[in-house]
Parts: sequence; structure tokens; C-alpha cells
Amino acid sequence: MTKKNDSYTAEDIEILEDLSPILHRPGMYTDPVNPNHALIEIVDNASDEGLAGFAKNVAVTLYEDGSAEVIDDGRGIPVDLHPRKKIPAVQVIFTTLHSGGKFRKTDKDAAYRIAGGLHGVGVCVSNALSTRLEVDVKRDGSLHSLVFGPNGKVKQALRKAGKVGPRESGTRVRFWPDPKYFDTAKFAVADIALLLRAKAMLLPGVKFSLGIEKNKKIEQQTWHFPDGISGYFASAISGSEPVADTFMGERYITAQSESDSFAEGEGAMWAIAWTPEGDVVTESYVNMIPTRQGGTHVSGLREGVYQAIKSFIDHHAMGQRGLKVVPEDVWSRASYVLACKMLDPQFKGQVKNELISRDAVKLVSQMVRDPIELWLNQHVDEGKRIAELVIRQAMNRTRAAQKVERRKLSGVALLPGKLTDCASDDPDRNELFIVEGDSAGGSAKAARDKEFQAILPLKGKPKNTWQDSADSLYSNKEIEAIALAIGVDHHTRESNVDLSGLRYKRINILADADVDGAHIQVLLLTLFFRHFPKLILDGHVFVAQPPLFRIDVPAHGKNKPARKLYALDDQELGMLEAKLVDEGVREGAWTVSRFKGLGEMSPEQLWETTLNPDTRRVLRVSIADAADHSQEIFNMMMARENASQRREWMETYGNLVEADIS
Repeated sequence: MTKKNDSYTAEDIEILEDLSPILHRPGMYTDPVNPNHALIEIVDNASDEGLAGFAKNVAVTLYEDGSAEVIDDGRGIPVDLHPRKKIPAVQVIFTTLHSGGKFRKTDKDAAYRIAGGLHGVGVCVSNALSTRLEVDVKRDGSLHSLVFGPNGKVKQALRKAGKVGPRESGTRVRFWPDPKYFDTAKFAVADIALLLRAKAMLLPGVKFSLGIEKNKKIEQQTWHFPDGISGYFASAISGSEPVADTFMGERYITAQSESDSFAEGEGAMWAIAWTPEGDVVTESYVNMIPTRQGGTHVSGLREGVYQAIKSFIDHHAMGQRGLKVVPEDVWSRASYVLACKMLDPQFKGQVKNELISRDAVKLVSQMVRDPIELWLNQHVDEGKRIAELVIRQAMNRTRAAQKVERRKLSGVALLPGKLTDCASDDPDRNELFIVEGDSAGGSAKAARDKEFQAILPLKGKPKNTWQDSADSLYSNKEIEAIALAIGVDHHTRESNVDLSGLRYKRINILADADVDGAHIQVLLLTLFFRHFPKLILDGHVFVAQPPLFRIDVPAHGKNKPARKLYALDDQELGMLEAKLVDEGVREGAWTVSRFKGLGEMSPEQLWETTLNPDTRRVLRVSIADAADHSQEIFNMMMARENASQRREWMETYGNLVEADIS
């Protein structure tokens, strides 16, 4: 009997097993631009052996045939049979998602307590997206060899390939990236070199090298910083003359009695210097993972140092009447390198470019503030030179803000009545939240920082402006309010628009985390893409990401007090619940609440999750290089006469959409 097309049964439910999820959605697990991330996952595993105190050398080689190799002299990946899977552990690590030795973070005897690996996904990505991957393990007096073919399938089962000395150990991995999964199969050599250089700084006892094959010869470069962060930072800022000595420090939780919130071994290492001119260095790491987009640990550093310098200025009566020093004044001329250690860091995505652990703000701020206050008061002359530079930056910022005048008519500012404006007149600091509905707008007004955050609530869903002409655009009061609030006229991508009147350098679209909220986001993005494109091109438009779920976790064990966690969607909720089980929380002990909308959140919850620059999650809106293609997609989706095209598109691709329709 033939199954009808409109039926929906258990046969329609697919289960992606082994490495299939990676092959099905590679973009969820790696950066598709090039295979750098696939190589970095292998380098991170070798580096974690160095962090654990076993590896002394990590060598990376890029070959002319497009392959890459990583060799370390650590303990060697285990080769004995996994007790449950009944296959060699090394095979489990390369073929089974969410496997590895880095989950038991709270166990002091765990193989890797502080490590970059979080999800047990890393080298599975490298294997799945390769045409071939070879693993050699030196361990227990033998050389073991394992080979994988396309899509991560075992090509040659684990075998003993020879003998080695009783004290020899380590792992060699060589892989050939599959070009069909990347925009280019070539590695970005400069980025790999910078990564290895930074790893050498973070692990003073380990030598890192990069070899590049040219004409059958290997040209090699080695990095080793016995002085660690001090030698590295000195070379990084060598082109600038600091106003004072570099402030350096390292502080970790050494006993649980020091903190109720953090575990033994967590903490940070840092180097900071202030220079009056030249480029600034801003590098941050978590468990040796480079966080190129910063994150909450950087927010903690900024907060701790800002409060210390502000206190120093007040204590020595260096401030000027009517002049307010803000964090941007402290950090606009500051270079820093920050290396944070956390047991269970949370990153935005598998590529791990940004830390989103809310605890990191408190951890780093707590570690840094007291040492820098002590340092400033022990080096008063240097502290005053830093403070003078900060005050000059504050004066420059204030003078620049005074030049920015609001658009006026007959001396009265043309601002919409619904707008709850901020106190500051500095566009570089100010931000606007365009909020869905009066209820959510009321919550946002109560939650915001009145100094620099403005709120503009919208009544109902915005109009679809894709086909509106410039003449008819402002006939809609909501669209007119948005234009008046931001202070910029409508324009096209080709026009020479003046953005000097822009009143907020960050325009945040804030809608509920549901289907209706997504629709409002699309309508507002249509408005900006069609009628205010320069705001997107210059990076001024953002989409806020309020959570859909709150997880209340009870206290468990003496080191884990009760806490609240937030999840953006069902997928993140599942990941957080899995982590709670791994932490030893009894399944079902926590409660999950679903937010019906922004208006249901308390001001404290809305501030912590969505408005606080230190802990919120936002997405910057950008236009891809293929702007014409974006234009075609918008035209197909938003033009009134293209209903048949939309229907055809939904019939073809609708099954790929994971929609929340509950």
C-alpha cells in the first residue's frame, strides 16, 4: 500500500547517527570558509595534553598535497577497548559525537579538568569532513595505527604497526580536508601561525612549531615563550610606548573556601598597558581557545579595571567637575591579553569565537579588581599617568558629543512621543531598542540603563515596506517614529547619505523569542535593508536574542548553589539539561519555565539576559558579499506579486525549517 504524500507517521522521523549530523549540517559544526577550524580542533587536543602537564612539543605541518598533520608527545590517545562501545577508544573519539575525556569537570581526578573541549564534537568534525584521516598513537611500547576514509568511515582498523621505546608516547594525526565542504580547501596559514604563537604564550613549557612544505622541503618556524605572557605581550606592543609599566597578574581559586560560586583552578592571567597613540592589542582566551569576538570574560576584565581606575581617580581627587568617566574612556587606549580558565565555559557555537558564560563576568572582575587597585596604589606616579590619559579620553569624548546636535524644528527636537530616550548625548555610546508592543516596551523601560539605552515600543506588527516608495514610506506612523528616533533619512545603497545625524550607533531589534517575534524581526529587517541600508552596511543594526526558557536548578553538593540558567531555544535547552546531568544533578530536579513573551519577564531577568551589554546575546546584521542574491531573496519573500514563488519555495524547502509552533 502506497503511503499518501500528506501522511505523517513514524517512518518520516529520521535519526542522524554517528557522524551523520556533521555531514548533514556542516555549517553548525565548523566554519565553512576554510578548513582552519578542523585543524584547530586537533591542535586543541594536543594543547590540552600540554595544559595537563604531559606534552612538551606540538608540531603542525601543512603539506603541498593539501593535508595537515599535528604531532604531540603527550600520553597518546587510549587504544584499549571502550567498555560500552566495545571498539578501541581512539576510534570512539573520532567517530562518536559527544565522546571524550573532558566532561567530568567537577571531578578533581578527571583526565582533563580545565580544557578547551566541551561537547565531545571536535575531532569528529575533522574526521567527518576529510577524504582521509590517519591516526598513529605511541603508547605502552607499541605504535598503533588507524585510518579513516571519506565521511569518517573506518578504512583500516586499529592495528599494531611496530614497537617504540617504553617511555615514548604521543599522537600523530594527519588529515586531508574534503573540498566539497569548504569555500576553499586551503588553510589560512597566517591565522594558524598566530594561533600557535598564542598557544606558546599560554603554555610556557611547551614548544609549538609550524612547518610548511614547499618544493618537497619543510620550512619550519618555532614559538616558545619561557617567560609566558610577559615576553609575548612585550613583543606584541613593541611598536608603542606605554605611559606606564605593564600591569600583569595571575590569580586563581586555590581552595573552595575562597569562593562559593567558583571552583578550584578557575581564574585568569592578564597583561594590560595604556598607550597614547598607535594600534591597540586586544586578545582573549578561554582554556587556550582564542575568543576573537571576546565575550563575558572580557566584560569582566573591563568592569574590574574600570572600577579600580575610577576609584583611584576619586581617591586622588583627579576628576573634573561635570566630567563623567565611562568604561570606553578607560579602554579606548588600552592593550591587553587575557587568558581565563573555567571548568565549564559556554561558547557561542562550536567555532568558539565568543564566550557567553555569564559567570565569567563575575569571575574575571573578582580576580582582577583587587590586584589592580593594589598595583595602582603601590605605583602612584604610574597610576596618575594612566588616570590622566583616561581623563583626556573622557574630555575628548565629551567635546565630540557636544558637536552632535539633534535635528530641530523651531528649536524643538523632532522626536516621537513613544520614544523613552536616554540621558547621554553621545551617539557612540547610546543604543536604541525597537521593542515589540507596549507591554514589552514597559518591561524594557524598567529594565534598561537610563544613561545610554533608549526604548521605542511599536504598536502591533510593522508594515511590510518592501514595495513602499520614498513618498509613501512615512505615511505609516510607526515607520515615521523609527526614522525620527534614529535621526537618519531613508536612502538607497547607492546614495551619498549623511549619517552624522545618527543618534544611536547600535539599533537593536527586540522581539519575543517565538514565531510572531521572528515575523516582526523580518519586517523590521526588510525596512532597514530596503530603506536604510547604510545602517546595516556600517554595522549599526543588531538583533537581540532573548531566551525562550528559564531553568531553575536547585543547590546540589557543597560547591554548587542554586542558580538560574537561560536557553535561547529547544536545542540549547537540551544541551543545558545534558550538561546538568553530567554535573551530577538528578534528572527532573530542575524546573523549566517557558517565557510567553518579553512582557512576562521581570525587569531583572530582562536586564540580565537581553539588555546588559556584559551578559546579553545579540547578532550583528550584515549584508553578504552576494548582495544581489539577498535582493532576490527579499523580493521573492516580501513582494506582493510573488506569492506563487513563495509557495513553490516553501513546498521545496519547507521541510528544512525547524519552526517553533507551540
